[in-house]
Parts: sequence; C-alpha cells; structure tokens
Amino acid sequence: MQPLTSGKYPESMRSLVGRRLPEFTAEESRLLAGSFDFLGLNYYTTNYAADQPSSNLNPSYETDANVNYLTERNGIPVGTPTASNWLFVCPKGFKDLLLYVKEKYNNPLIYITENGRGNDVNDEGQTREEALLDIYRIDYYYRHLYYLRSAMSEEVNVKGYFAWSLLDNFEWKNGYLVGFGLNYVDRNDDLKRYAKLSARWFKSFLQRPDPNPNYEG
Repeated sequence: MQPLTSGKYPESMRSLVGRRLPEFTAEESRLLAGSFDFLGLNYYTTNYAADQPSSNLNPSYETDANVNYLTERNGIPVGTPTASNWLFVCPKGFKDLLLYVKEKYNNPLIYITENGRGNDVNDEGQTREEALLDIYRIDYYYRHLYYLRSAMSEEVNVKGYFAWSLLDNFEWKNGYLVGFGLNYVDRNDDLKRYAKLSARWFKSFLQRPDPNPNYEG
C-alpha cells in the first residue's frame, strides 16, 4: 500500500527483503504515488502477530514478513469461534484497522468490499430451517456496523459497504460447508433461494438504521 501513497517501499520492507526488492525509478515513484482511486478493504477477523525469524536458506515472499499469525493468546481466542477455523468474531478489530489505515496512509477513500461470516456449524450438520435462523449473523453485522459508524465519526473516509455475501457461496477453503450468505441456497432442491433472518434484518436496517446504537464490546 505504501508505494501507492508515497511512491516507495517502507523501510521495514527494504530492510527485510534487501537486494531482492526491485528499486523504483524516480519516474515510477512519481507515477505510483496517489495513483489509486480508492482502497477496497475486506474484513472478517483479527489475528495476533508474533515474531518468527526465518532462516536465510530459502528466503521468499512467504517468509519475508518474519511473522506468525495466531488466533489465541495465553489460551484465550482472539474472538468468538465460528465453523470456519480461521474466522473468529472480533468487531473492534474492524475499527482498529480503519483507524490504522487512516493514520498510516493519509486517510484514503475506502470501500468495504467484503465483511461477513459463515455459519456456526457446517451446513451438513443443520436443516434448512436451522440455517434460516441465523441470529449469530445478525449479531455479527450489527456489531461490525457499530464500529464502522464509530470509525466514520472519527473521520475515516468510508463511502461504501458490501456485506459478504448475498447468497451462500463456494468458499475456497470450505467449499459449500459454511454458508456466508444472507440468503440460503438449497442445493438439494433446484438451488431455490430462501431469505435468512439476517436478510430480513438487513433490509430493515437499510430502511431505518438505528440512529443511537448503544452496543460496545
């Protein structure tokens, strides 16, 4: 991101990658700085980061960061677990990310291009009726939208938000097992669509958002 805002790689990156990192010419730096129209951010979860020095035998993009991403600290998860083993519900991390981007990258224009969560249990373990009663997804969106609004009140420049997703979809890691959709897709009945409780809540929210949300946590 820094090359797009300043026209150069951050010092930490130059130090870690060394001679393998190509240099920008003065003209390339000039063209890069400020060359983006907006920043699209996907936010689902938060991780802890721990130092993990890598060996110098086979340095690569995968090892350059020298970091180990963790989902718990001292045995305590970073957030509420879901059926996706990588996704822990941590709404405040959403605001933390937005404030970081604002301060680090000169408050760019931001669109939230993905934000959402999968089921509490794998699709194979629940009926259609159970899948439609997704109160946990309503809770996820309510709390994340609360922190989005809070970040915007601190002048983070967010102009759009996209929930992930409209329909239960194929996920790269979990296939069709953890539906992220606001609408249920019945793969056993001609792919019929059924609005989940979260879809009905989202419709109501868009028509009349709560002007005074009192959630914080």
